[in-house]
Amino acid sequence: MFLFHKGIVHPWLCDVMGHMNVRHYLGMFDDASFQLLAEVTGWYAGAKQWKGLGWADVSHQIDYLGEVHAGAVLEIKGGVIAIGNSSFTSHYVMENKMTRERAATMTAKVVFFDLKARRSLPLTETIRQQIKGFHIDLEESVS
Repeated sequence: MFLFHKGIVHPWLCDVMGHMNVRHYLGMFDDASFQLLAEVTGWYAGAKQWKGLGWADVSHQIDYLGEVHAGAVLEIKGGVIAIGNSSFTSHYVMENKMTRERAATMTAKVVFFDLKARRSLPLTETIRQQIKGFHIDLEESVS
């Protein structure tokens, strides 16, 4: 798996029960997904060659595996588990860096998107080849 995010759980990210609120798990996974997009496809919102092109998240499945408290240092690793015609599916694992306990996993489907026409686009052959370089085996990420 590839490292896409490092973060820390600040007290203001925690809920009244003292652990990181679920809304902030998605925020950290979202940060990791933007890193993945940049590294896997070369996408950069400010680049001329990407003008009018972007990505649309169409599904997320998050499994919460363990509590995370203020002060925890987190890492999110992941990669691509499937490639479609106009989309790919990525999988991420959030771990407590100090204990190596898994906090959560997320599987997400993202679609290549024409931002002006508001519709999906087929992945280019170049993007498809780049994505293949970040393929991970989902079974290996479970262990």
